[in-house]
Amino acid sequence: MCSIWLLCFAVGVIAVGAATGGGSQLSPEHTAVWGPGLRAEAVLPARYFYVQAVDTEGQKFTSSPGENAFQVKITAPDEQFTRVGVQVLDRKDGSFIVRYRMYASYKNLKIEIKTRDKHVAKSPYILKGPVYHENCDCPQEESSAWLEEMGCPQTIPQIQRDLANFPTVDPDKIAKEIPQRFGQRQSLCHYTIKDNEVYIKTYGEHVGFRIFMDAILLSLTRKVKMPDVEFFVNLGDWPLEKKKPPQILHPIFSWCGSSESKDIVMPTYDLTDSVLETMGRVSLDMMSVQANTGPSWEDKNTTAFWRGRDSRKERLELVKLSRKYPKIIDAAFTNFFFFKHDESLYGPIVKHISFFDFFKYKYQINIDGTVAAYRLPYLLAGNSVVLKQDSIYYEHFYNELQPWKHYIPFKSDLSDLLEKLQWAKEHDEEAKNIAKSGQEFARNNLMGDHIFCYYFKLFQEYSSLQVNEPKIRDGMERVQQPDDDLFPCTCHRKKTKDEL
Repeated sequence: MCSIWLLCFAVGVIAVGAATGGGSQLSPEHTAVWGPGLRAEAVLPARYFYVQAVDTEGQKFTSSPGENAFQVKITAPDEQFTRVGVQVLDRKDGSFIVRYRMYASYKNLKIEIKTRDKHVAKSPYILKGPVYHENCDCPQEESSAWLEEMGCPQTIPQIQRDLANFPTVDPDKIAKEIPQRFGQRQSLCHYTIKDNEVYIKTYGEHVGFRIFMDAILLSLTRKVKMPDVEFFVNLGDWPLEKKKPPQILHPIFSWCGSSESKDIVMPTYDLTDSVLETMGRVSLDMMSVQANTGPSWEDKNTTAFWRGRDSRKERLELVKLSRKYPKIIDAAFTNFFFFKHDESLYGPIVKHISFFDFFKYKYQINIDGTVAAYRLPYLLAGNSVVLKQDSIYYEHFYNELQPWKHYIPFKSDLSDLLEKLQWAKEHDEEAKNIAKSGQEFARNNLMGDHIFCYYFKLFQEYSSLQVNEPKIRDGMERVQQPDDDLFPCTCHRKKTKDEL
């Protein structure tokens, strides 16, 4: 991993890369810098922007320019301390992600990017604030302004598809009917957002995963005035609402959808948590994976790779296939939970390895677990080609993926997996291009700002279907904003009593 972690409470400074690469001279003037992390208004848990190395002839670098090329310095002018963590991630294709997590809010922020003591592109970049950090509770009152600041799309096709099943939503009706139908035997949360405050009532025993939903809702309400909305979230693995229900169709929000159900799909709890905790307690996220994609395509191991637990019968078949053809597939279990472990059939349980080490291998097998395998966003972001099992299950972005463009499909029963692997080996350049397209899709659709846009647009569109006012129901409790912020902010949007 060619990245350096620095948390500096005086000044955030990072150096990465080298001045030359491939015989080309790095040009400070031609090098490109862009991204949401250069906009004060685009508040994210970890803000980020890109640096693309360009040579003196205007050609983009296509491999890493090496060490000591760029110095990145982030300061708050006129402040004694700048509490910012900075990380520069070398994507090894001539571009870098610079990401930074703010631990306090500032009037202004100055970002300097240099090479050989010369400013790069339009550096220094001055973010005219206030520039708020993640924990600052200061929502933008105008949703249209926030959507524009975040660069959100006008429409999101999956949201349109999911909500098409519900021409109208009656909060009073679903507040009674959904708990009666699903409340006793499922892991269910009933949420109301009213006046930008979050309220909840839980049903069922296993509701621990509400922490992920609570966290994204609280984060959203700190950033933007949410519409008043009332909805139910399924915390379990499987979608709840059948395609042809025994009675009226009910709107249920889930982290996974299927072709046999009508649940309204959200980004998975895993992807959501990785966005909220980037540069925090998670090590695997959509940015870090881009700097840990293993050897170049030509130098990768040509054995197909898979690791995981025994959460689906086809996974058992995959491991048996691997034992039969060990030079073609390296698949093994890291845990047995659902089935009996027969070592003569499945071999020994192996130790977990770093997800980043997956990318030492050219071919990544993605096979369902209990539902969709939530690792797919990270697999796509690498520079290996993904072979994806045909499946009834999908995450919020699957329907925008195209087989043979973003991944290589194989049948759900694995009957053609060996054939597809053989095709990939015989069509190496095409497989490489599929890997590249999948990586570009992940980079352009699955970053933190895209996830926030998806959630907000989903609740905004859903709220417009409501035929009466959402209510704070009996038994609901307010979900409190965290109160452990070491450096509380002052929100310029909230007037003091003297100003009223």
